[in-house]
Amino acid sequence: MFTDELKKQADPIIEAIYNDDFIQGIIRGDINKDAIRHYLKADHLYLNEFAKIYSLLIAKLNDREGINFLLGQIDFVLNGEIAAHQTMADYVGEDYDVIIKDGEWYPSSDHYIKHMYYNAFRYDDASFTICAMAPCPYVYQQLALKIAARHELTGNPLKPWVDFYTVNMDELMNHLDRWVNNFAEQATEYERDILRRNFLESCVHERRFFNMAARQEEWIFHAENSTINSGN
Repeated sequence: MFTDELKKQADPIIEAIYNDDFIQGIIRGDINKDAIRHYLKADHLYLNEFAKIYSLLIAKLNDREGINFLLGQIDFVLNGEIAAHQTMADYVGEDYDVIIKDGEWYPSSDHYIKHMYYNAFRYDDASFTICAMAPCPYVYQQLALKIAARHELTGNPLKPWVDFYTVNMDELMNHLDRWVNNFAEQATEYERDILRRNFLESCVHERRFFNMAARQEEWIFHAENSTINSGN
């Protein structure tokens, strides 16, 4: 299956994310609270736009099942994932709404969401955008599964965050996989290359997003330093 190939190619990127500071801090249960605040401010805005991109895809569909699926995902993104965010807010010891009220588009999150919007507006078939969006739930699922398999998290205050992503992504990923595989069967090699690149680019964007939070990335506009701090 085409998505099996994508996931095999993505695994080294996901393993790198696992070994980066943000996830290792979650595993230890001692991640810097400012990194969590930064993450929540960015992810709140990101998920709002993620839901809007799902809504853009509805116009590209003709089947009722697909439309209902996207409507369900919009609700999950806007309301379901708050449970995972609340775990992080509890770890910080602050009200979630207070943390996110000053949300900001940092360089890495800004680049990531524009990658998705580009595909949503550039291509008629939703599969191109889905391949740019699918790494978001897939990377979280795989990170959570790796953590659960390798570590005993009893007593870790962030264990509910890990638990959330081990159990809530299966149905979504199965649906997205079927969607992309069906399109890939009829796609040209050129189109499959675009799908592949979209998926892998978003995996890299996921890594940059976590590192963005760990480093508390900001825009830098100083005249003496024209380079934008963007993380790796």
